[in-house]
Amino acid sequence: MSYYIQKGKEFITDNYRSLDRGLLYSVFILILYGIFLIFAAGPGVAERTNRETFYFIYRQLIFLVPAIGVLFVTAFLSFQQIRRVCGLVLVASVLCMIWVVLFGSEIQGAKRWMYFLGIGLQPSEFVKPAFAVVCAWLLASGRLIKQFPGYTASFILYGVVAGLLLLQPDVGMFITVSGIFALELFLSGIPLMLVNILGAFFFSMAVMAYFVFDHVHQRVERFLNPEQGMAYQVEKSLETLKNAGWFGKGPGEGVVKYELPDAHTDFIVAVAAEEFGFILTVFLVGVFAYIVLRGFYLLKQENNHFCQLAVGGLLTQIAIQAIVNMGSTLNMLPTKGMTLPFISYGGSSLVSIGFAFGIILGLTKSHTLSRGLE
Repeated sequence: MSYYIQKGKEFITDNYRSLDRGLLYSVFILILYGIFLIFAAGPGVAERTNRETFYFIYRQLIFLVPAIGVLFVTAFLSFQQIRRVCGLVLVASVLCMIWVVLFGSEIQGAKRWMYFLGIGLQPSEFVKPAFAVVCAWLLASGRLIKQFPGYTASFILYGVVAGLLLLQPDVGMFITVSGIFALELFLSGIPLMLVNILGAFFFSMAVMAYFVFDHVHQRVERFLNPEQGMAYQVEKSLETLKNAGWFGKGPGEGVVKYELPDAHTDFIVAVAAEEFGFILTVFLVGVFAYIVLRGFYLLKQENNHFCQLAVGGLLTQIAIQAIVNMGSTLNMLPTKGMTLPFISYGGSSLVSIGFAFGIILGLTKSHTLSRGLE
């Protein structure tokens, strides 16, 4: 027994030491920052929704346990194990999305959630990281094995996932998955003509979403024509940001959390600005920028094509979520319910982003660099 315990300790120690410290510490900073912000925003939202004062705080801390566990378990996996796990997660998520579209309950005009033992689950959250890895696997295999139809298989996979997202509908997730797919295709070296065709396709899909989905049309119209009446949450958020000052009002002293329905999710940056000020809010932006830049710096040194595509796609997911969430708060983009990784409240999003970061850490481990597709 002692032999196996010793081997287990060595396995954990070796894997932990191989993780990139810059990315790992940045993730810890986001987790801690998110806890502080939920402590700040949670009680106000709980009071307004007639819940126990620490309802959102307790649930966020509970969700963080499996999220951190998934992060480290995934980070310790090998290349082959990561690919296999992501394949299983993708199949399970797609099947759950089909169930949601066919039998799920409609909430605010969309079917996105399923419930198991009283716990809400959003399958599309888990599709994003799994899709990034499986699509990278297909494209990398197609490059190494001439007989393997990597491009064809990846386009079919994208079509299935994108179609299910539009059927829900979830335009935000569709944009994220499309961004991941576009980046991976670009890194795989597709012809310029195909790039132009895909660009035209994505543009036409955006135009279609504007005319087909009422909520998309309304949000875009409010964004383009603010004189017709800016959305209440955006207007309140901008007012808060203007009055935040360099150091804010101090922890727990803000009032915007009592006025914004989504202060703990989509507009949590407004809470951060009001209570912690401009400096710490910019620091938060800097942490996300560092994660993305550090990730691509590591990929620049990597000659494993699968790793380049998968991690590039996952970094794109994180960047899109951060940009859309913060951009909506600043009224630089139309409002779209997209969580800020490890900061916004939410169970599915927390576990999913833990899974995504675990893959990034696992594929950028020092002893896996410069290894070919196995």
